[in-house]
Amino acid sequence: MKKFLHLLLLAAASLSLVPAMQSCGDDGYSLGSFTTPQWATVRMHGASFYFDSDAWGTLWPVNTDLYWYKPVDGQRVITSFTPLADNFEGFDHAVKVLTLQDVLTKQVETLTTDNDSLLGRDSLLILQGDVGISGGYMNLVFQQNLPLSNKHRISLVRAEADSLTYDAEGYVNLELRYNDYDDLTGRYQPAAVSFNLNSLDITPDTRGIRLRFNSVVNGAVTLDFDFASAGMDGEAIRNADFSQMQLE
Repeated sequence: MKKFLHLLLLAAASLSLVPAMQSCGDDGYSLGSFTTPQWATVRMHGASFYFDSDAWGTLWPVNTDLYWYKPVDGQRVITSFTPLADNFEGFDHAVKVLTLQDVLTKQVETLTTDNDSLLGRDSLLILQGDVGISGGYMNLVFQQNLPLSNKHRISLVRAEADSLTYDAEGYVNLELRYNDYDDLTGRYQPAAVSFNLNSLDITPDTRGIRLRFNSVVNGAVTLDFDFASAGMDGEAIRNADFSQMQLE
């Protein structure tokens, strides 16, 4: 029944597409409008799936042309879409998905003597505004110096001791670690990764994340990301093609 309703909504939108390009639907959306790229998380719903958008809430895709996409619960994505209706069958919005890219999705790891060398300490080319926190994730875009044969490893790590992870200023101290395995081509392409912060002890008193990493430009740097103002600059993912990145 739900699939039938989705197809019916899509058919209605298609039939009215040409005359409605200059007008708005019942919820005030123009069928010719679209969003900028948005961070979201895939959620399974029976045999179907929806998106839990960091900014828009729950999104039910009405597309019939997403047969190629293989959804995985918890997968982070960057997507743009046309909003079609609000409060659709228990979801915040019904949408037509326009673009959809999977993003490498990882958990925060614990740094130990055993994995220290594996995680590496190589530098990253991260531009200002290309790190942010939303939807319970730390999202990162950087310019990857692509490998010739081996995927690079990127990790967000915490110390084993809570006393080193949670400081008196209210910050969670994390480190971004990178291992390029000395496999570099000198050819740069955009890369993206989203780290789930759900394993951290974040309370109402937690101010944000204090992040350390090695920068190609500035060497060892430490940046504070307050939860109250830690969104990412939208330009970081606008028109970015992450299909060439080689990460694990």
